Amino acid sequence: MAINRKLGRASDVRRSMLKGLTTSLIVNGKITTTMTRASEVQRMTEKLITLAVKEHQNFDTVEKEVSSAKLDGKGKKILKTATSKNDNKYDVVEREMKMEMVQLDHPSRLAARRKLIASLNEIHTEDGERFNTVNYLFNEVAPKYVDREGGYTRIIKIGPRRGDAAEMVILELV
Repeated sequence: MAINRKLGRASDVRRSMLKGLTTSLIVNGKITTTMTRASEVQRMTEKLITLAVKEHQNFDTVEKEVSSAKLDGKGKKILKTATSKNDNKYDVVEREMKMEMVQLDHPSRLAARRKLIASLNEIHTEDGERFNTVNYLFNEVAPKYVDREGGYTRIIKIGPRRGDAAEMVILELV
């Protein structure tokens, strides 16, 4: 017996589609899709949220010395010219060191983070900025469900789709 449905797609296409739907569900809170896709996405999402809830507090905060690029008044990096052993000239970004409070993940949280990275897509905002879905899942979604033991999503049927009469549903986070 198969573990999951094939959804009429090749395995790589199916995995990509499910990753995209799962990412959209977590970021937007709800999606509209067919019943079979929704049930597969629901299974994946429940497992990912359970993992995030279990590990969302599993870190230490440490003061650490971090390096960052020096910026000029316009926000551009300050460059200096350096010469190699072979008399080749190249630009090097000037760095500054400062102490910051940094979140240090425990090994189990790091493993969970890597599993979530493999299961979710990276998305971008309208401005073109990267939106870290894994951080959003740990910091925004997981704290909402700390007191809840499963059942993080709900499926609401909205009737057949016009054209092929596929059963359409709204899948949303509770």
